[in-house]
Amino acid sequence: MALTRRTLLTLSGGLAATTALAACGSNTGRTPAPSTAPGTPVASADPSAGRPELAQWYHKYGEDGVEQAVKKWAAEYPGADVSVNWVLADYEKTLSAALLTPTAPDVFEYANGPTLDMIKAGQVEDLTDTLGGARDDFTPSVLERVTYQDKVYAIPQTVDMQLLYYRKDLFDAKGLTAPKTLAELTHAANTVADGSIGGFFAGNDGGVGVLGLLLMWAAGVEEMNEARTQAAFNTSALYDALRGYKELFDSPGMVKSASADWSDASPFINGETAMQWGGMWDLPKVIEAHGDAFDVLPFPAIGGSGRQVVPFGAFSACVSSKSANVTAAKNFVKWLWIDSEDKQVEFSNAFGTHIPAKPKLFPQATKVAEGPGASAARFVTDHGRSNALHWTPASSEAYSTALSNVIKSGADAAAEFGAAAEKVTAELQRVAG
Repeated sequence: MALTRRTLLTLSGGLAATTALAACGSNTGRTPAPSTAPGTPVASADPSAGRPELAQWYHKYGEDGVEQAVKKWAAEYPGADVSVNWVLADYEKTLSAALLTPTAPDVFEYANGPTLDMIKAGQVEDLTDTLGGARDDFTPSVLERVTYQDKVYAIPQTVDMQLLYYRKDLFDAKGLTAPKTLAELTHAANTVADGSIGGFFAGNDGGVGVLGLLLMWAAGVEEMNEARTQAAFNTSALYDALRGYKELFDSPGMVKSASADWSDASPFINGETAMQWGGMWDLPKVIEAHGDAFDVLPFPAIGGSGRQVVPFGAFSACVSSKSANVTAAKNFVKWLWIDSEDKQVEFSNAFGTHIPAKPKLFPQATKVAEGPGASAARFVTDHGRSNALHWTPASSEAYSTALSNVIKSGADAAAEFGAAAEKVTAELQRVAG
């Protein structure tokens, strides 16, 4: 599966600790990988100039122009000769192998920052001092995701997120208001569905794959305790939340078969559903199709202790501890992703629909400066959540299996999540060792 913003946020159980990153190339050295497309220019300068030489890695972005822009920016950097490796496939696997060698890239991006294993193995540099006084400029929840024991290990580059699209015109016609709770969403889905259009769509699996952790968070439940030593989700609040979601899942307002899956807004655009859980990446297409007849929302709160929530993902810049030029690499990251706010705004404006990692730049990012885009950016600031650094793939698998058994098969929630909690607790204790 190719690494895109969709795969950054498309994870078993809603969100996972590591994404199925992919991008290409088998090179593990400091020069551009053989996978770089033939004829593609690489940003570099004359090494005879005596400046430090840095290798920077990116996964392959789907948006046109990103590769050219990052290579142009690297060439503009005055402090070092920076070569950009635009990795086309197997990014996570290729990078993981490279980080074990003396020729690891000096600077590389990773989804939501480095993994806990990378940090504990000493593969990435502490960038706390590099961030310095700019720490308060970044969205707190986004920066928290790249922080371990109060040390910052990556600088967020740009933010992407999921959200709920809904048809205001159809809601108005039925006398409905924007749903703030799951009960209101269920009522609206069943009210607006009339045979010609469905009520709510979150994937052809009924939302089980993408909404997993959202259902937990929306119920006011956490994955683990504050000490990160025990699972904390096996509670009556979660059981109640899933009973509520199963009511929606089994209702006539739930759309379980559409022309595309949740990550493609075509069902919403085509009039197959009045509400769709989707990605911000499709916002321009939705605006083109529906104008001002739609709006966006966070996922609604569930139960008395619930809260509205949206998930986000943020590709972030890391510095390898094996770099021969650690100081130069840190300075380059600071120049590009902390100091060069013009480039950060350009990244948000010119290539798809991204949210700047710094809220103060929202007004300059035209696609999130007003309307639904501005609402979406605000959702990340006010309601944004990402998978915990300690939430590993094994924990995700245990939780998502229990969720599927409960929602799809009607299994007993206490039994399923009790067993999942034991596995997650064991995994938390493993990674803490």
